[in-house]
Amino acid sequence: MEAENNNRRKEKMTNRERFIRTLKCEKIGGQVPTFELVFFLTMEAFGKVHPSHRFYEQWNQMSSKERGLHMEDMANIYIDTARRFGHSAIFIHPNPGDLDSTQRLLEIIREKTGDEYFIMMHGDPTWAIPDGDSMMDFAAQMYEEPEVLNEKSKQRLDSSLEFAAKLHERGHLLDGFALCSDYCFNVNPFFTCEQFDELIVPYLKEVIAEYRKMGYYTIKHTDGNIMPIVKQMADCMPDAIHSLDPQGGVDLTEVRKIVGENIALIGNVNCGLLQTGTEEECRQDVLRALRQGMEAGKGYVFATSNCVYTGMALERYEMMLDIWREYGNYDNYKF
Repeated sequence: MEAENNNRRKEKMTNRERFIRTLKCEKIGGQVPTFELVFFLTMEAFGKVHPSHRFYEQWNQMSSKERGLHMEDMANIYIDTARRFGHSAIFIHPNPGDLDSTQRLLEIIREKTGDEYFIMMHGDPTWAIPDGDSMMDFAAQMYEEPEVLNEKSKQRLDSSLEFAAKLHERGHLLDGFALCSDYCFNVNPFFTCEQFDELIVPYLKEVIAEYRKMGYYTIKHTDGNIMPIVKQMADCMPDAIHSLDPQGGVDLTEVRKIVGENIALIGNVNCGLLQTGTEEECRQDVLRALRQGMEAGKGYVFATSNCVYTGMALERYEMMLDIWREYGNYDNYKF
């Protein structure tokens, strides 16, 4: 009888509920949740340009009807992606990204799907690896004028929290933020541990805490070799860490030992292999990620180690999901 009741509870849970319980590191049984931070293959899958690849130079010249059609089309792409590939969460890329447009995009998705999906967007005020044009100047400033960078960080933090608060006032449309500032190369972090403590940790910790007060969940994303700073990231108490990049030498089991049982882990399927490896290499890597992620019986979201980017074959991603459907069920854990 108890097993039957548990099965009924699992059947009744929405994708959003299963995702949230996974972020809370609660046992859910059944299929491991999956999603992708970005699914760029919308042209191949649906014949439509991804929302973040669209250009809105003429947005101010559009009629209200034209803007509405753009919003509707973008919302449909996110929904169609989640439905076709079994995603439990949707990461939106508002384009344009002003408050009113973001609100409208979220409203359309909620009107069409209710509370079926966990919905998030970018909201990271912390410094990322600078681009090539500004890297030298930024590196020099880290040593010579860290107080200037910290002053800018405070301004960025305030701006992010103001946006989140205003969106929160407009209703329960968004579930959380993905904090998408990248800190690491494949070989090492851009910041030393000391610089990370000085320039990143105070603002990462505060933005996570303040988002949590508003009822938002947080997923901290960064590619590359996070191992030297993963404990510092975990101490900031995000709900989850993404993307656990094996190309950066990140071992999922080792990360779990470091961060403990109360932070969810997301990702770890090798993107490089999905693009250029053999089918058997891909299959073994997907099985490895599932085995290591599911070992604790909770707190794991299945995903690639970055995103489904342009240039990756759609067939490879579909193969990855076929393996997930067969092996990614806690009730039939059979490695």
